Amino acid sequence: MDIGTPPGFEPLFRSSPFLDLLGPLYSRRDEEGGLVIAARIQQKHCNLRGTAHGGLLCTLADVALGYSTAFSQEPPLAMATVNLSLDFCGAARLGDLVEVRTAIHKIGQRLAFASADLSSSGHPVARASAVFHIP
Repeated sequence: MDIGTPPGFEPLFRSSPFLDLLGPLYSRRDEEGGLVIAARIQQKHCNLRGTAHGGLLCTLADVALGYSTAFSQEPPLAMATVNLSLDFCGAARLGDLVEVRTAIHKIGQRLAFASADLSSSGHPVARASAVFHIP
């Protein structure tokens, strides 16, 4: 059930068969030009308690961190996730829009470092950090 694209967002510019199963996913640029990725929580995303499954939140964080880091360069970087760490601090419920905002900390010759905040209606849901390998 898709209730339409959230205001200010557009469908995510890049997908995969796995992300198609989770979607629809959305993206927009924030005030500083950073990438924001979002998903509306549907029944298929929920655990038995009626909140967004942690695996979904991890996937959203990984996608947002990877896309924002890779597409910060021209041409986009080829990268692989080396480490993803996520701390949960809240919950997202059915119908909520979860937004992931990222910050790129460093892009080196072989490694890139970034972090993300996941929120729902302005309330924190999780904080993530990632390290990516640049081949």
